Amino acid sequence: MTFAPLSLPAVYELADDSCNGAIVVMSGMVRDNTDGRTVSYLEYQAYEPMAIEVFKQIAAQIRQQWTDITRVVIHHRTGKLTVGEISVLVAVGCPHRGEAFAACQYAIDTLKHNAPIWKKEHWQDGSSTWVSIGACEEEA
Repeated sequence: MTFAPLSLPAVYELADDSCNGAIVVMSGMVRDNTDGRTVSYLEYQAYEPMAIEVFKQIAAQIRQQWTDITRVVIHHRTGKLTVGEISVLVAVGCPHRGEAFAACQYAIDTLKHNAPIWKKEHWQDGSSTWVSIGACEEEA
């Protein structure tokens, strides 16, 4: 958890290991619209101690389910983010791409549903709405 901008190269480097055949990185970004409404910017807040524990639990669950995983990296921003900025980075290193993709998807999906992180969408018309990250994307 950090207030500072996230670094894609830094997260990739943390996930790197000589026995990896794949590093899968998921970069979540602030988009310019939601449900047809123009977004000016987002604000993220988190209960950081608990969010970090959730990140640790996710990494432990990944290592249990995919035993070849070498690295799991999860970084999330807080504060005000403008359109195009990275809000979350998840990177998974593994000898094989299939497991890396599956573990990375598991990590972001679980984070969005379990971590105590909230975003406030600020609309172009001046209004705003708080949204729990878990409510942002329901599985179809």
